[in-house]
Formats: sequence, structure tokens, C-alpha cells
Amino acid sequence: MTGIVVLGSTNMDLVAYAARAPKLGETVTGREFRTVPGGKGANQAVAAARAGGEVAMIGAVGEDEFGERLRHTLEASGVDTDLLRTVEGPSGTAHIVVDDEGSNAIVVVPGANGTVTHLVPGDETVIAAADTLLLQLELPLSAVRAGAGAARRHGVRTVLTPAPAQPLPPDLLAAVDLLVPNEHEAATLTGIADAHGAAESLLRQVPEVVITLGAAGSLYAARGGRALAVPAPRVEAVDTTAAGDTFVGALAVALGEGRPMPEAMRWASAAAALCVQRPGASTSMPYRTEIEA
Repeated sequence: MTGIVVLGSTNMDLVAYAARAPKLGETVTGREFRTVPGGKGANQAVAAARAGGEVAMIGAVGEDEFGERLRHTLEASGVDTDLLRTVEGPSGTAHIVVDDEGSNAIVVVPGANGTVTHLVPGDETVIAAADTLLLQLELPLSAVRAGAGAARRHGVRTVLTPAPAQPLPPDLLAAVDLLVPNEHEAATLTGIADAHGAAESLLRQVPEVVITLGAAGSLYAARGGRALAVPAPRVEAVDTTAAGDTFVGALAVALGEGRPMPEAMRWASAAAALCVQRPGASTSMPYRTEIEA
């Protein structure tokens, strides 16, 4: 039995580091360029596996060099890729500029991810045997809805990261147990800038919400309960790419181990704090021993 199944995207991140991101029509000179395996789905899978979870990945890569490298990266972190299909054409890519503050701007080109429109034979069987299904919004919405529906039918905890933020259909939200947006995504979904107000609004649609607040930590709210704020460790951020995915992957592992939400959030915050001190997406994610330390 696999503890965590991730239905999500795999991208090769093409990362340029510059003093600041260019404005429209402007060219700036960067100081470094890297290709780093990423994608919100793959990031969460790697984060969860390194944090000690037993993880399987459902998604697609292209028939290119990036696809081979993406699959290898997942497998090297201990992720089961039996249901990661290889399709004609290019793999997904994310074109990222990281500035001197560690902030980023990203353009995602879906590639192979765009072919994942539904579950295929074998997918639901693996989801049904899991404790937790992790979802994001870099795959076509039809696949996300299908995954959430399968998890609901089999009583599997469903955790959705609503990124990139977009209006969510009621049937998808009805199948979500825990929504984990960052503060910008929460504001986009609700039209409310204040995290407490946004959480209150989201609880009308889902039973539990964790809003990640960057350096300020995270906020948990559940129907009928009091909101809980958990601070983040103070660190010097080098690159915030994949910090949210690291948080979600580690949170899923901690909850799967039966830890109470406050402890699970603290543990996930420690993982994310380690991630932002290193460049890149999957390359920056910590192992369980580092998180425990």
C-alpha cells in the first residue's frame, strides 16, 4: 500500500538568476542559469518521499531528454513511477526568473502534462489503496476532478494546492478534505486579502484550510474550530521556488503518521525553511533526517 499518491505535473524548470526580473519590453543580464527538475506534482512527490513517505506519482512526461531526467529524479528520491506515462512530444517546462530577494516569476508551458485529461486503468486502484491524494492545478482540471472523485469514492484524504489559482468547480471542492493555498492564491479564490478572512470564506466550501504565509509561517482553520497560526523558522531565503510544495509534501507525511495538525505544520515549516536556503526546486528539498534535526 502506498501512503501518498500524487496526481500532478512534471516540468523541467529553466531557471535564470538575476538582480531583478525584467519589466515588459526590457532585457536584464542574469548571473546564472540552471535546468532543475520540477513541476508542482513532481515537487510534492519528491518532498514527501524525502520526508519519509511512501509515494507514487501519476502524470506524464514527453519523449525527450527532459522526460528521461524527470523520471530519473523521481525514482532517485524513491518515488514509484509505474503510473508516470511517457507520451509523444515535449515534456512540460517552467521558465523562471529568480531575483536577489529570492522571489520568482514563472511561465509554465504544459507540454506532456496537457495530455493528462482523465484517469487511465490502474490509476484508481493505486489511489484507492493510499492514505492521501495530493492534487494541484497544473494538469487539466478534468483530471484533477477525476482524481478527487476517485479518492472520495474510496475514503482517501484529498489535499489540494489550488495553484495556479483559478475558479474551482463546486464538485471538486466537495471532494477536497484539506485545501492548502498560499496567501495570494487564497486572496484570488476569495477576493479577501486578509488570511483569516480568506480562511473563513474558504471553510464554507472545504472542511479544513492551511494558508501558507511565506516567512510569516502558516494559518490553519477548520469548521467549528479556532484558527491556529504557526510561525516559520527565521532563515535567509536564497530561492523560494518549491517552498510551498515542500511544505505540502512534508505536511502529508506528518498527517499520514497521525501527528496532530499543529505539530505537522511545524514539521512542514521546518522542511520549507530548509528548502528556501538552497537554489532550485527538487534539488533544494530536505531529507527526513534534516527536517528532524
